[in-house]
Amino acid sequence: MDEMEEELKCPVCGSFFREPIILPCSHNICLACARNILVQTPDAESPQSSRASGSGVSDYDYLDLDKMSLYSEADSGYGSYGGFVSAPTTPCQKSPNGVRVFPPTVPQPPPQQHLLAQPGSLPPIPRNSCITCPQCHRSLILDDRGLRGFPKNRVLEGVVDRYQQSKAAALKCQLCEKSPKEATVMCEQCDVFYCDPCRLRCHPPRGPLAKHRLVPPAQGRISRRASPRKISTCTEHELENLSMYCVQCKMPVCYQCLEEGKHGTHEVKALGAMWKLHKGQLSQALNGLSDRATEAKEFLVQLRNMVQHIQENGVEFEACLVAQCDALIDALNRRKAQLLARVNKEHEHKLKVVRDQISHCTVKLRQTTGLMEYCLEVIKENDPSGFLQISDALIRRVHMTESQWGKGTLTPRMTSDFDLTLDSGPLLQTIHQLDFVQMKVPAAPMLQLEECCTQNNSATLSWKQPPLSTITVEGYILELDDGNGGPFREVYVGTETICTVDGLHFNSTYKSRVKAFNASGVGQYSKTLIMQTSEIAWFTFDPVSAHPDIIFSNDNLTVTCNSYDDRVVMGNSAFSRGVHYWEMTIDRYDNHPDPAFGIARADVLKDVMLGKDDKAWAMYVDNNRSWFMHNNSHTNRSDGGISKGSTIGVLLDFTRRIVIFLINDEQQGPVAFEGLEGVYYPAISLNRNVQVTLHTGLPIPDFYTPGEADPTGSVC
Repeated sequence: MDEMEEELKCPVCGSFFREPIILPCSHNICLACARNILVQTPDAESPQSSRASGSGVSDYDYLDLDKMSLYSEADSGYGSYGGFVSAPTTPCQKSPNGVRVFPPTVPQPPPQQHLLAQPGSLPPIPRNSCITCPQCHRSLILDDRGLRGFPKNRVLEGVVDRYQQSKAAALKCQLCEKSPKEATVMCEQCDVFYCDPCRLRCHPPRGPLAKHRLVPPAQGRISRRASPRKISTCTEHELENLSMYCVQCKMPVCYQCLEEGKHGTHEVKALGAMWKLHKGQLSQALNGLSDRATEAKEFLVQLRNMVQHIQENGVEFEACLVAQCDALIDALNRRKAQLLARVNKEHEHKLKVVRDQISHCTVKLRQTTGLMEYCLEVIKENDPSGFLQISDALIRRVHMTESQWGKGTLTPRMTSDFDLTLDSGPLLQTIHQLDFVQMKVPAAPMLQLEECCTQNNSATLSWKQPPLSTITVEGYILELDDGNGGPFREVYVGTETICTVDGLHFNSTYKSRVKAFNASGVGQYSKTLIMQTSEIAWFTFDPVSAHPDIIFSNDNLTVTCNSYDDRVVMGNSAFSRGVHYWEMTIDRYDNHPDPAFGIARADVLKDVMLGKDDKAWAMYVDNNRSWFMHNNSHTNRSDGGISKGSTIGVLLDFTRRIVIFLINDEQQGPVAFEGLEGVYYPAISLNRNVQVTLHTGLPIPDFYTPGEADPTGSVC
């Protein structure tokens, strides 16, 4: 609550607000202080004043006219209800808060209509009077209503009253028999103030008393003294109660304003509904500001800890430096003093930067906390019209204050480390060239998670050094495990800070980490990043490894050949783990050729039919039947061939280490090959009479359950 006190003091008198009024710029001022800072404008300005006064109350929204305002000491301000005028060049004074205060002018006999609401309560307002806001320095020429034209800020008045009550003398316990102790709580149901011993003895937190609500004594006293809500009346029609809210003018209005005044054509809404809406907006805005305040408090703790660390590190560095310098001969002593001065300068510089940041952040946090506490007190106010008079301005202030806690505000400007070490190895003749050199290993790099990703069976990792690290880095070492919980192994060593690793296993979980090194050694590892490769393989035919006679099209998904001899083409992804399924559609099939489909090692022969050597496992098929072939051995002849439009499926299961072939979604023969182990690429062989299109990323066929097979070798 103490930090809110600045929000509750008048900028002119420096005391708590008394009968505060709201200026069109949304700032507040005591009614008596407003009277004191009035000045009288020349008669030449009176037509402008009278003309501006007819613009209506809706012009209180001065934001659209703010571009016309000048912020200099001699010429700034806003006109009467929307017309901007130059402030009089009357000599000004300074208020207790340091703002400009124009001295009152000698009252002149004004017309009767310039009297305030209560005739005789205050002297009459001089004609053509002008008031300047002591905070934003905008000036306003008063109309015929004088200061009565400004609404009273009843919400602020209530907050000041509650605050002053909470600062009064401490409440005493009502159950102590002799010298009453200071009360610590009040029970709202019992309406009794208790000290801690009496509360434990007379009001235990069990039984029927467990549901009673205990509040701080100050809050209990305020609830006792809470006065009934005052009925809000219109500033223009003093006998009418405020009942609606003008959306265009952003102010409460009465029934007569809608019937006879300028608000008749404006959009209006229920006062209670707008009251709840603006309370919700202010509460929502406070949530963001509260987060900034919490971060600021944590940041201040961090900065204060940095001060201690800087002092400790500074003392340690000084001790090491003195020990090394004292061990040298007399010629070194002259250099020792210079180096000590350098360390002290660095020490003081770090402390100054951090302390300046602490001071700056403390001031901003105090202002933020004060505004928060004031807003929370305003939210407690039950007067809708009074609340709506100031809600827009408070919401803008909260958003503006939150934006001031921008990026970088809560980031330390200085590191507490002294990244310097004295090298005492040079010979005597180089003493005068002694300097600090870096002798620390690099800090652990930081993985940039937003740039790390996996695609198919490749992983891309990105990292950087900590932002406050000043230690030189000569290179990085990236390590990955085997995707199955095995040991880490180096996959990259170099100076780059981004690396893509290809050829990983599909449907596998990899752990990765990186460390930096320099001439002093290797630093700590970064945090371990866990990455998951794709479960289903997406790949194309590989033009790099294919036979030159192969012709590619359709983004390397469709292939044919310009030779009558069989030529081999492989996929661009290798498999060694998991279960994979892909299909190939026969787009063209002329003169009954024998294309072969299957898997192969990377070094398979490319100029013979697939399966002729021991590096491929394939099924070759014509228009009537098929054979399985490996190392030029033909087995398992099966009826059923292919034609244009047929689909060939290949299912590779590393859990059972088998290959199965399908034609038009039906299994072709028994399990083709067993005991497979290692790394295999999808592969086919074809000649110019065949054209094939590849389809990948397919689910496992419904009939197949990985890991289950009957003793005969057919798939269950």
